[in-house]
Amino acid sequence: MNRTLEVMFFRFVTLYLNIGYRYTKTMVFMVKKLHILAAFAFVLLISSCASSANISEDLTPAELIQRAQEATDKNRYKLALQYYQALNERNLSNIDLVITAKYEIAFIHYKQKKYQQAKNELTDVLEYYNTPDEELLPQHFKRLSKIVIERIEKREKQLGLSGKKN
Repeated sequence: MNRTLEVMFFRFVTLYLNIGYRYTKTMVFMVKKLHILAAFAFVLLISSCASSANISEDLTPAELIQRAQEATDKNRYKLALQYYQALNERNLSNIDLVITAKYEIAFIHYKQKKYQQAKNELTDVLEYYNTPDEELLPQHFKRLSKIVIERIEKREKQLGLSGKKN
């Protein structure tokens, strides 16, 4: 009887270890697959962040502006620029929206310290106001453009960069 117990115990231990080995081997395999899957998901996430925003065609001009402002508030200037560019491209027949988009794009460049680019773009915004229909256009962008251009020029004078580009 003692011998039978030893044999049964030996078989139990052997079976337990065998199952445990297979279980461990299976778990290692699954963990490796999980790591590969996690790495793939990470690469996919990074690549989607790096690519341009997929801006829905269904967004209204107000929604485009709202999303652009939210992105700007979070210092996500690249995304904000994409929303304003979409606003501009989708509303070429609405001069108010075009001026809004162009001013906001220029102001983002100003915030990014791309002063010469911002100055050029703000000058382009002011060109819209050199028409007989000037009084029909949103006047606040004219005033704001002049203020920002003055700030840029003041900065250029302080730094002695009036003829140099940033």
